[in-house]
Amino acid sequence: MRRQLHVLGATVLAACLALVPLSGTATAGQAPHTVVTDGQKLADIQSALKHGHATQAQRDALKVVLGKANTALTAGPWSVVDKPTAPPSGDKHDYLSQAPYWWASEKTPENPQGCPYVNKDGQRNPEADAITDHTYRMVAWDAMYYLSLAWYYTGDAKYAKRAALDIRTWFLDPATKMNPNMTYSQIIPCKNTISGTGIIDSTQSFSQVLDVFALLDTGAPGWTGQDRAGVKAWLAQYLNWMQTSPQAKLELAATNNHGTFLDMQNATIAAYLGRRDAARKIVLDAEKNRFPVQFAADGSQPLELARTMSWHYVNFNLTAWGRMAELGKNLGVDVWKYTAPNGATLRKVVDQLIPGALQGAAGWPHQQIGVFDQSIAADIFHAAAEEAHDGQAAAALKKMPLPAGGDTWPVRVSCFPLDPPLK
Repeated sequence: MRRQLHVLGATVLAACLALVPLSGTATAGQAPHTVVTDGQKLADIQSALKHGHATQAQRDALKVVLGKANTALTAGPWSVVDKPTAPPSGDKHDYLSQAPYWWASEKTPENPQGCPYVNKDGQRNPEADAITDHTYRMVAWDAMYYLSLAWYYTGDAKYAKRAALDIRTWFLDPATKMNPNMTYSQIIPCKNTISGTGIIDSTQSFSQVLDVFALLDTGAPGWTGQDRAGVKAWLAQYLNWMQTSPQAKLELAATNNHGTFLDMQNATIAAYLGRRDAARKIVLDAEKNRFPVQFAADGSQPLELARTMSWHYVNFNLTAWGRMAELGKNLGVDVWKYTAPNGATLRKVVDQLIPGALQGAAGWPHQQIGVFDQSIAADIFHAAAEEAHDGQAAAALKKMPLPAGGDTWPVRVSCFPLDPPLK
């Protein structure tokens, strides 16, 4: 999400950094066992901030992160039980959302619901935003992430304690927790058929929450052994549902970004649970099975280019691959070096985006309805520049528009989900 945030003054920032390290905080210089992000990079950044060796880009990025974390201190906590209506199960603990691109055909006195609903790709139905689980999920998981990162870099206990409260409310407390399934995600009104596409509500951003858990596990105040055990039990059930349910089996068979995101999410959960061999197999299988289907020899993405929001979806799919590559690095798999039988590589796919990132719609000869946001390519360019030594991507970063709220990559060092902005 890109929201306007007030920028903290240099004095406040210096005071926050002076808190590292304190009793009950992460050990300075010790790399956290993050699942997706390179933990050693985070530890190096923490050390640079503490000792005054951080770059200006890192200091600027931390200001933005702290602004987001400070906003999160007084928002929430969020819960799936707060939605106004229950899903078909009758249990508000089950996550519920509506498919965003499906619209009523025509509402009449004889057909008040407007059945059947029809698909209008890329055109978001405002009805979908009336179901709060979608919005709460997006805001809550982002809040957890920024709070945990703010604590890791500053040592200020208030951030860790608030992150722990948000996590307990969403995942652990019996009165408010989400059941570990996505059975009723992106349901289509007037239909009761089983679909897996709604799982994207989770897979597009849940992997960042695994890094939240990993950061708090390094000694966060307010984060207990009971919390960690509860999260692991919840995750084990969630992963089982994400691999065996009818919805998950349909989504795993998806050949486009949906399949990439589910593979990536399941691998991150498995890795956090200590099932590293299983996680590694998912990444290796994704390389072998998805590269030849998703990427043409020239690095284009035919399945995503067919969408009405092609610029968004080629970047969306690459967000998943960027995170898959980051995860793979932690598992001993170099996704950046993989070459498909047709010659496609992840770097070649990334470089296909450079004209669009530099020139906007003028450099993108494909359909993109709505806003053309050049900045959404920034994270995958950062990743390509750092991990694949892609000079073209590095050069593009110096010329393209960067995220309006500030480029936080210098302290995140990880591809971040492309959630739609709140309205």
